[in-house]
Amino acid sequence: MSEHLFADNEPPTPQDSGDEVKKDFKGLLGSIRKFLSELLEIRTNTDAAATKESIIDDIPFKGHTSWILICSIFIASVGLNANSTAVVIGAMLISPLMGPILGMGMSLAINDIDTLRRSIKNFTVMVVLSVVTAFLFFYLFPLRDESSELLARTKPDIRDVLIAFFGGLALVIARAKKGTIASVIFGVAIATALMPPLCTVGFGLAIGKPWYAAGAMYLFIINTIFIGLATFLVIKFLRFPMVRYANSQKRRFIARVASITGILVMVPAGFTFYKVFQESLFKKQAQEFLKETVEVYQFQGAGRYVDNLTKLEYNDGKTPLIELVCMGDEIIPENVVNTWRTQKNEFSRLKEAELHIIQGGKDDSEEKFNYVSELYEKNKAELLNKDEQIRLLEEEVASLTKNAGKQIPFTDISAEAKANYENIAGLGFSYQMRTDFSKLDTVPVFEVKWKDGIRQSQKNTDAQKMLAWLKLRLQDSTLVIKEVE
Repeated sequence: MSEHLFADNEPPTPQDSGDEVKKDFKGLLGSIRKFLSELLEIRTNTDAAATKESIIDDIPFKGHTSWILICSIFIASVGLNANSTAVVIGAMLISPLMGPILGMGMSLAINDIDTLRRSIKNFTVMVVLSVVTAFLFFYLFPLRDESSELLARTKPDIRDVLIAFFGGLALVIARAKKGTIASVIFGVAIATALMPPLCTVGFGLAIGKPWYAAGAMYLFIINTIFIGLATFLVIKFLRFPMVRYANSQKRRFIARVASITGILVMVPAGFTFYKVFQESLFKKQAQEFLKETVEVYQFQGAGRYVDNLTKLEYNDGKTPLIELVCMGDEIIPENVVNTWRTQKNEFSRLKEAELHIIQGGKDDSEEKFNYVSELYEKNKAELLNKDEQIRLLEEEVASLTKNAGKQIPFTDISAEAKANYENIAGLGFSYQMRTDFSKLDTVPVFEVKWKDGIRQSQKNTDAQKMLAWLKLRLQDSTLVIKEVE
């Protein structure tokens, strides 16, 4: 122990030990603070003048930039139409859409009214040119499938908001660094996905579905607002020099205009974030509810819950909806449905939601087919791809059609069999799945129990007659008779 802590071999007091622990702890905190400061500090390596100049240079849409934008819109439209993610990514890499948005965010942060005016003008030109180009493509192009890539751009959720905001942060930080990080700029161009919504706006207008266009434009505006907001915050944090005006009255006026505009941008941004966040919480609880109830329900017969066609609608300001689809001829008992409704009310965000269950057993085959077709049109964006959509619908329609045509009047058949065959002691019926490893089929099987003491030859004769009668009676050549003990 060091001599300055005690003298004449006296042990250190508890106060001395406590002081040394506090000193060590303060030193540790200081080291951590210094490490984090060096790790996260971005002001010292920022080139404000070069960053401002590069952002201003990217604002105009003239000449080469306009043609690059038109070409990238065409490429993105083809990629969205063909449901090709790789083509859409390639189009976003060459797109110059980011310039005016960064210009608006920066000009608000540094009170540069002239740059703000130019940014808004070029932003308008950018949007109009993009929408017109996409509209002409989809209007003139003969193939206009509503691909999942297109439909996915018609409604924003909480992930779109977060991607736009943090993508904007990454982009401005990269642009502000001495020696711009090009890979970050390319990555943000892909992640924030400004171009696909504009293409979807043109697509919606071209096919006469304005609600597609409205949803896609809303998504584009959300992306724009949060990228601009991120730019504004980073420029303020980096303390870029404010634009000075010789007239002090004009300087104060412009500062007020910039501040009011910034607030007006933040208010809808905050409102939108709150709304999509509430919707995401609703859908999360709805999925938890389905997982705990419907998905674990055991059907006794040919029923099946089709999770791909489940509809969860938040309906902001209206009654939320949870709509389930169950295929097959088995009807879920009413007491089970009532139990589900009670369990639904245990979730705070689902109390006001309406639980609607579509059950296949309540409809005839034509209505089932029409309903599946309607759900297909409404929910195809939620399915993985077009092949998966077609496979699912073909399976459901084939199953419904087959089951509708194979309804066995078992009560009448059993009465007729007892009257016609005196040696029969019991009769059973079921559907049996069979395969020859090239195809799968459902075969109706009658199980016959003969009276005791009947010779086997008599059993075989009666079985052949019964089989011929049943095939003729039910008009089904796939019938099988099976003897049981």
